[in-house]
Amino acid sequence: MSHAFTTSVLSVTTGAAETVADLTRDCEEFLTRASRGRDGLLNIFVPHATAGIAILETGSGSDDDLLATLHALLPADNRYQHRHGSPGHGRDHVLPAFVAPHATLPVIGGRLELGTWQSVCLVDTNVSNHNRQVRLSFLG
Repeated sequence: MSHAFTTSVLSVTTGAAETVADLTRDCEEFLTRASRGRDGLLNIFVPHATAGIAILETGSGSDDDLLATLHALLPADNRYQHRHGSPGHGRDHVLPAFVAPHATLPVIGGRLELGTWQSVCLVDTNVSNHNRQVRLSFLG
């Protein structure tokens, strides 16, 4: 049971623009090392108050659609009580209520079980914090 639970920290630089960063390949590489071909669960967690983890299709516009939807739901203006940082930064602190800071996915035979068009993504609307840590944990 010494290898039943394995964790790794992934450093992600998101830059100065709102982003949906695809972490799928990073998750798969982690599972290659951690799962050793076993079944289990992968937990992805971003320990930040202004970012989340989403499972969605990327590359076909869905990532841009998600950011546009978040803009419609959470406009970047001064309506928020939380007002330090960049204009509208208070909405970044509301983001994790809509895009949770974690996801748990099945791993079968050491492989991440995603649908054909699904990807694991970091959603970051905080343009003031360019560096994120993502914790990947395998329980098998």
